[in-house]
Amino acid sequence: MKRNNIYLDTSVLNFFFEKRDIEKENSTKDLFMEIKQGKFAAHISELVLREIGAAPAARKRSLLSLIKTYPIEILQVTEESLALADQYLAQGIFPIKYRDDALHIAAAVVHKMDIVISWNMEHMVKLKTRREVKAVNILEGYNEMEICTPLEVIDYD
Repeated sequence: MKRNNIYLDTSVLNFFFEKRDIEKENSTKDLFMEIKQGKFAAHISELVLREIGAAPAARKRSLLSLIKTYPIEILQVTEESLALADQYLAQGIFPIKYRDDALHIAAAVVHKMDIVISWNMEHMVKLKTRREVKAVNILEGYNEMEICTPLEVIDYD
């Protein structure tokens, strides 16, 4: 069976430590367990590292430790990623002020990820975004990929 390449946005890393939402924290930890077991090939981008860099010191240490503890590859944010993100913005999929959300998805698409995993329900994990991103990706000649929450990808069998 093919192992899915997954892209984790910053929200997923943050929910590993989120004590105020036990369901999201637990399903995020289950996802990381499956990453550790080799069920997924996990990736983040330089954008995730930049967002972590803006976190308070204690949270920054926790997030960086998480990345070092699990097999997570860091992807470059390329000119091609930036151009695709701009295409998402031009199509009105994301508001300009949420360009980084578009860039997370664009980096994942350019690097041929199978799934973007996020807890960002406002701009990323919603039907409208999924459909519109898929349409732009097809028009631009990219492979299709999914945008999901950890709950949608972890295996409860």
